[in-house]
Amino acid sequence: MIIQFNRNIQFSKLIKADGRLREFNFRKVNGLVEELFTVDVSDDRGNRLMFKMRKEGNDWLILADKPMPEWIWNNSLSFNEAIEEELKISG
Repeated sequence: MIIQFNRNIQFSKLIKADGRLREFNFRKVNGLVEELFTVDVSDDRGNRLMFKMRKEGNDWLILADKPMPEWIWNNSLSFNEAIEEELKISG
């Protein structure tokens, strides 16, 4: 019997989006062949917006199954940098 442990990676990052600092929560999804993070953030009304980011080549790309505000799409590079920075730290 082989036991394999996967490290859970979960972190929050303050990123300026749409003129405000917003707290984005990232969580790596384990157990899949592809590398995937879920991301959630509150909008101006306090509603939670959730989307996924998938690794394609050297970049993390946003996967949204519903329409997202423009400020999310405009910050995809910041999300990519936040994920890469955390992966370097956590090993």
